[in-house]
Amino acid sequence: MTASVADTAQTVAAPAGGTNRLRSTLAGSTGNLVESFDWFVYAAFGLYFSKVFFPDGDRTTQLLNTAAVFGVGFLARPIGAWLMGLYGDRVGRKAAMVASVSLMCAGSLLIGICPGQAEIGVAAPAILVFARILQGVSMGGEYGASATYLSEMAVRRHRGFWSGIFYSTLIAGQLLAMGVLILLSAVLSAEQMHAWGWRIPFFMGGALALAVFWLRRGMDETPSFQNRTGPVASTWGLIRDHPREALTVMGLTAGGTLAYYTYTTYIQKFLVNTAGFAKDQANLITAGALLVFMLVQPLIGALSDKVGRRAILLTFGVLGAVMTWPILSALAGTRDVFTAFLLVTASLLVVACYSSVNAVVKAELFPTATRALGVALPYSIANALFGGTAEYVALAFKQAGNETWFFTYVTAVIGGSLAVYLLMRDTRRHSKIAED
Repeated sequence: MTASVADTAQTVAAPAGGTNRLRSTLAGSTGNLVESFDWFVYAAFGLYFSKVFFPDGDRTTQLLNTAAVFGVGFLARPIGAWLMGLYGDRVGRKAAMVASVSLMCAGSLLIGICPGQAEIGVAAPAILVFARILQGVSMGGEYGASATYLSEMAVRRHRGFWSGIFYSTLIAGQLLAMGVLILLSAVLSAEQMHAWGWRIPFFMGGALALAVFWLRRGMDETPSFQNRTGPVASTWGLIRDHPREALTVMGLTAGGTLAYYTYTTYIQKFLVNTAGFAKDQANLITAGALLVFMLVQPLIGALSDKVGRRAILLTFGVLGAVMTWPILSALAGTRDVFTAFLLVTASLLVVACYSSVNAVVKAELFPTATRALGVALPYSIANALFGGTAEYVALAFKQAGNETWFFTYVTAVIGGSLAVYLLMRDTRRHSKIAED
């Protein structure tokens, strides 16, 4: 969709001053880290609290129930994306980011204080579901608002680099969750971890979210939003004026988000439940691979500033489709910790070719007036359908005795996204973000 004359004039608005821009960007990034920590603590500690809320059945059944609630959180993300996207386009990116971190804080604290099923019966899993819905609404709104904010604050020539920083902070939050898990596992016994130790990171997340709430209140609004013109953002306006862009976001997200959650969250359970590693070994393997994954994000993002976003996405699509089955099959058969670490790291290096640029690619597709909603809503729908269900689908295949079908499923979805990468334009050359 060709931008209007008013919107084109808007795209040459100057960004904020260097010092204020950097301070605001760092404040936004810190918030991403904390929200990611709160979100992934659930996945990281699921092995320990699944029996508290779902005491019936064997370990796979308990994990399956826990994964189903994890998926419920993802189903709430499109609601948050829709509400916060509209809020961010109408009231401001900063206001949406402050609201999202408030909801995340509430959800984390609620899980931390919730009694188990042995104490309050079915109310326990009901409260868990409600808390994850709050966190899902928060995370759905956070992604669109913060991706839009950081993309609009970044200078043109380094926009890919800052997209990589954006995802580094998300991974850092997940890595911090894993680090807390490893630390608590080292100082607490298994019985203590299952009884009450798993609650500690939820209280930590709530406290950190309160600190981020204070930091974000001091951020500057983006010049793009301050200088916006044109119609007020609406859901119908997004569907009517930008259907191709919205469908492109869904298509390019599907394979990437499925691969991301396969190799960053489900892989921990896969290493324990399929490969036969001890929980502590699986934690160390996952944490080590995530560290490498985090460090390469800005490097690949910066590379996209040179060669374009599309080339990086194509690299993910081709390698992801070719390597998924061999890597997962090899992981299922290995019993060596170092080999498992190398395999998980290799898979995440491939996924990095999606994650490092996907935030800026989405933001570059939409004009300012509808950017937060355009980034958040279609992304969250695809994320809920493919990323949020990854763990549940994998465990369901395993329970049915057809675990390798999941390998095929991941390969096929990445192949679908590859087709989108082949057809889309390079957003670095056709960006609708305000320029310097």
